[in-house]
Amino acid sequence: MQKLRLISLILLSLSAATAAHAEEKRFVSDELTTWIRSGPGDNYRLVGTVNAGDEVALLQTNGKYAQIREADGRTAWIPVDQLKSEPSLRTRVPDLENQVKTLTDKLNNIDTTWNQRTADMQQKVAKSDGIINGLKDENQQLKNQLVVAQKKVNAANIQLDDKQRTIIMQWFMYGGGVAGVGLLLGLLLPHMIPSRKRKDRWMN
Repeated sequence: MQKLRLISLILLSLSAATAAHAEEKRFVSDELTTWIRSGPGDNYRLVGTVNAGDEVALLQTNGKYAQIREADGRTAWIPVDQLKSEPSLRTRVPDLENQVKTLTDKLNNIDTTWNQRTADMQQKVAKSDGIINGLKDENQQLKNQLVVAQKKVNAANIQLDDKQRTIIMQWFMYGGGVAGVGLLLGLLLPHMIPSRKRKDRWMN
């Protein structure tokens, strides 16, 4: 007897482990509510309903019915065609809408960021154009000033040459005058000295 009980316990444990291992995730189909029964057939009594989109654990299947366990731990049977391997549309649509909203917000942010970057680049380009134009104007002004300065330098050089020639001519004139006076003195002095000696002799 004890051996039979031990074997029975082992078999029950193995069957429970197999059933637990065989559990699969399923979702109730998109109908608003689905009746669940106490056994795998239409002749079993109704024990309640499950809502569309509810997640249940699939324990086993028996023909047209499948045994499920709800989130609260209750087990029941439901027609196999009322179970789906993916969440129902009622569950997925809000998720998809949230994903669409998230992507839309990202796109709007991308557009805003891109527009801001484009505006910043345009401002930088406009500022650079202004700086370049300012440098060009300043360069042209410096060129004009350089031309004016060169003309002034040339005029000053011409005036300096004229003054140098004038000074040289004046020195030549002064030198010629001095030489002429010296020559006259050299010619007149010999004649003036003897006449004085003769006058002195006559008076003695």
